[in-house]
Amino acid sequence: MKINVMVIGDIVGKPGRIILKDKLKPFIAKEDIHFCIANGENAAAGAGITEDIAAELFSYGIDVITTGDHVWDKKEIIHALETNKNIIRPANYSPLAIGKGYVVAKPRRGEPIGVINLLGRVFMKPIDCPFRAVDEILKNISRETNVIFVDMHAEATSEKIAMGWYLDGKVSAVVGTHTHVPTADERVLPKGTAFISDLGMTGPHESILGRKIECVLKAIVTQMPTRFDVAEKDVRINGVKIIVDGQTGRADSIKRIEVKEGD
Repeated sequence: MKINVMVIGDIVGKPGRIILKDKLKPFIAKEDIHFCIANGENAAAGAGITEDIAAELFSYGIDVITTGDHVWDKKEIIHALETNKNIIRPANYSPLAIGKGYVVAKPRRGEPIGVINLLGRVFMKPIDCPFRAVDEILKNISRETNVIFVDMHAEATSEKIAMGWYLDGKVSAVVGTHTHVPTADERVLPKGTAFISDLGMTGPHESILGRKIECVLKAIVTQMPTRFDVAEKDVRINGVKIIVDGQTGRADSIKRIEVKEGD
């Protein structure tokens, strides 16, 4: 059985949430999507996520929410990380950190799907090794399912590509998040793992990475502290659709997705 999985790039603020409210369920129906993963670490005013916002995103058709280095920006999420298994944080945080770095969930059709969240180390704050962390998780998760998706939340393209090759043949897909700019390198690697360096951003694209242009330019030009307000115009959903063999876990295809407000 083939499983159609949609993975959505970083959701930025209220504009990102509104377009998902308006467009996601019709897109899921049109494309026959069986499971939807989204990175929600910027869903609350552009930095962090709250329990209420997570519930809102689930109501729009998202099945699992991944996060990243901004997971702790809104303290309200801590309770949700303790109680809701479908909200995960990077697995290579300290083992003493609240929450889990992976989940196995049931899609609308087909075999259970594992989702693993990792955080890169290059140009990021110090954190445990994502490569060793994913090796440990795979020892357990592989007993439950062959269909496994990895959100590699990282700054450096090279680190995300390295993770793709490292996991080729071990997981169904490795998708990059964090940099908010969709890349054109989507492919299925030789051993059957779908890969893309960055999914892009679900939010306002007339912006600098989702923030108002004038605010970011002021900070760059003056080198003074500046509030980075979330932008509002040209809102789009960025992501991919990946078709996976439910028995083997190998990816058949990966296709970039962009949904605009006027679509």
